[in-house]
Amino acid sequence: MNGKYRLELEEKYKGKISVNPNLNRQLVSFQANKGLPFFRWFKYKEGFSAPLVNYLIDQTPAHRREILLDPFSGSGAALFCAREKGLKSVGIEVLPVGLFIIKTRLDAEKVNIDDLIKISKKIKNIDWLEFEQAGNYGFTHLNITRGAFPGDTEKFLNGFRNYCYREVTDPIIKELLLFALFSILETISFTRKDEQYLRWDDRANKNGGNAKFNKGEIYSFKEALSEKLDEIIFDISIVKREDKERKELTLYDDSILYRLPVLAENSIDLVITSPPYCNRYDYTRTYALELAFLGVNNEALKEFRQSQLTSTVENREKFEQLKDFYLKKNRADDFDRIFQSFTSQNALAEILTILESYKIDNKLNNSTIVRMVKNYFFEMCLVIFEMFRVIKKDGIVYMVNDNVRYEVRRSRSI
Repeated sequence: MNGKYRLELEEKYKGKISVNPNLNRQLVSFQANKGLPFFRWFKYKEGFSAPLVNYLIDQTPAHRREILLDPFSGSGAALFCAREKGLKSVGIEVLPVGLFIIKTRLDAEKVNIDDLIKISKKIKNIDWLEFEQAGNYGFTHLNITRGAFPGDTEKFLNGFRNYCYREVTDPIIKELLLFALFSILETISFTRKDEQYLRWDDRANKNGGNAKFNKGEIYSFKEALSEKLDEIIFDISIVKREDKERKELTLYDDSILYRLPVLAENSIDLVITSPPYCNRYDYTRTYALELAFLGVNNEALKEFRQSQLTSTVENREKFEQLKDFYLKKNRADDFDRIFQSFTSQNALAEILTILESYKIDNKLNNSTIVRMVKNYFFEMCLVIFEMFRVIKKDGIVYMVNDNVRYEVRRSRSI
């Protein structure tokens, strides 16, 4: 196909599209968070860079800097930057990884720093093997995480968890200690997050004859934990010295597809968000170690995968469930409008037709890619409709996304 409808769409909007030279890779990339207090605690590479969020807020008119929404909150970068700049913030996140990061950072503002320093010094001299069998709080693996830790590392890890749950009575200090361990799981393991999956170091003997991979130094449990605790304590000490009042942060533990439609109409001034890309990246796999640490089992893992916005080939269609949800909320007319908008997108229909022909000709490496793309854009149509509903008149939406291609041949683009 010659791309007639896509060319028409490009022609329609070309006068509205501009290039902002300020949005360079250094500003946009998550690497910009490296070394920043709090943002450096956990390497959440899909997250916003704090400098990018601050830039976008600064570009927003003053009368639209009251309430910010990030419906795909991740690790909460947009929410916390908004708080620092005097905005109230509202976030929606479904994965326990992001929820734990955000909750811990909020609780860190309340911790008694002297008590945290005291226990941090104490635990640096503990033999964790003595606590390995001292409780039932050990690491429970998912199928895809077994064998992730070298040598005695898992024994140390289990000893530390048992100690925290049995010996530490202050709930916030306990949470921060466990978060320090949570943040170093990749560092002390044979694994590395690699887009669609966990990549295994050759030393784990898990590659089954695949290409050799060496992730570099695998840090010792004691060294990695000590450094992370020092980092956390240093950053919290800075905040305690500032003694700054911060605005309210509201966080919803829910799927955006069911939470966003029940937020109040005309209640948001500014949206800064980045939805999952339609790129087959499965965060339940890349963050499998962290999810296992948080107690997610194999069945729950599958449920979290299905509750997310469709962006992997494993996602099942949610059309009937969403239709029923809108009907129960007395919003059947809105659902019909969303569906009509989706089916009227000729450029998207053109792409789906091409992908379907590739599927028939075995030019796709997975036959369910067509279903994934279709469902992704239907759900995004719903998300955009709901963002428009909750945003105030002349409010602003900043949404970061990217393009993906699926044809096997490299000489032709769709």
